[in-house]
Amino acid sequence: MKKGLNLNRVVLLGRTMDEYVRYFALNVEDLRGRRILDVASGVSSFAAEAGSSGLGVTAFDPIYDLSADIIAGRCEVDLEEILDSIGGLKVYKWDFYQNPEKLRIYRQRSWQAFIQDYRSRGVERYVPGVLPRLPFRDGEFDVALVSYFLFVYQDHLDYEFHRNSVLELVRVARVEVRIYPIVTFEGERSVYLDQLMADSALSHLKFEEVKTDFEFLVNSNWYLKIARR
Repeated sequence: MKKGLNLNRVVLLGRTMDEYVRYFALNVEDLRGRRILDVASGVSSFAAEAGSSGLGVTAFDPIYDLSADIIAGRCEVDLEEILDSIGGLKVYKWDFYQNPEKLRIYRQRSWQAFIQDYRSRGVERYVPGVLPRLPFRDGEFDVALVSYFLFVYQDHLDYEFHRNSVLELVRVARVEVRIYPIVTFEGERSVYLDQLMADSALSHLKFEEVKTDFEFLVNSNWYLKIARR
């Protein structure tokens, strides 16, 4: 029996800039003047908040082919589904969020800020598309971030998808790629990590598991840093 979330699709749960800073151990000042790509960003408000802070962020996700009204309608449905399931699961630590209702505040704050920015900035900041293909030039960005997509959906996305996504992310991000978390929704280290590190097609890449001080899903206090050797 699964001990984590049992999801049959990718859900729309946005994360705030505060959460991104914690997930990826970001230093905001170090990001000034850099081009940042947020992949599989969904309804996260990172691009909106970072943009308001003077950072250059482009968000990428399949849902950006949809209208703001359609996306907003899905947000509440997905949020309620997750909150109904998450409270009794032992794979979560509530030190930061404290309880499901405070988690709801973070998730609502995120998608509402996203929707407002999405309506006003549209294709200027939000680019539609699907991994493992990115419609960007080689080295167009300095840093690429991926949160809660690769590794956590291990049951739905096979190894080939992960390998091809990594190659594409490295192609467009000239400095580094950061992926968070590196565990599944069961709180278990993804089996794809060691496969990626041993893959001869990726021998030109350097992989580093970096510890952070944020842990909600158990064992999620690590992100994967990828750079060219």
